[in-house]
Amino acid sequence: MTKRPIAIALTLALGLGIAACSNSEGEHAADGAHKTKFEHVTAYDGDAARGEKLAADKKLGTSGQSCVDCHGVGGAKPIDATYPVLAGQYQDYLFHSIQQYRDGGREHALMTNQIKGAVEAGNLNDQGIADLAAFFAKQQGPLGDLHGH
Repeated sequence: MTKRPIAIALTLALGLGIAACSNSEGEHAADGAHKTKFEHVTAYDGDAARGEKLAADKKLGTSGQSCVDCHGVGGAKPIDATYPVLAGQYQDYLFHSIQQYRDGGREHALMTNQIKGAVEAGNLNDQGIADLAAFFAKQQGPLGDLHGH
């Protein structure tokens, strides 16, 4: 018995498996173009300029307050000492923290309602969260690391 039929069968099975998987995340539009049903956004896909606009948008959530109303312009000087400084914070930390407020993994009387309200209003998705994270991470603030940077 030769190994060639086995190799051909494995190649065909692998090819069919890849073809089946490649269509599971998307669909074909009428013009034949492939469109994705969902988009994966990482913490580093944010745009700081868009994030700056979101951070100041009083219509972002349902409360009529913007991010900077509580965290201060650029996130550097919160109005209350118990509110966190966002300016200069790690981008991935900000991204995941906001997602956790949205998803229920992190709770705070004000922030949970703010984030969930913005999501329910259709004004904040993962791209918006990444944009906010990019903006606040690029701001100068009092935070530093163990090396004084």
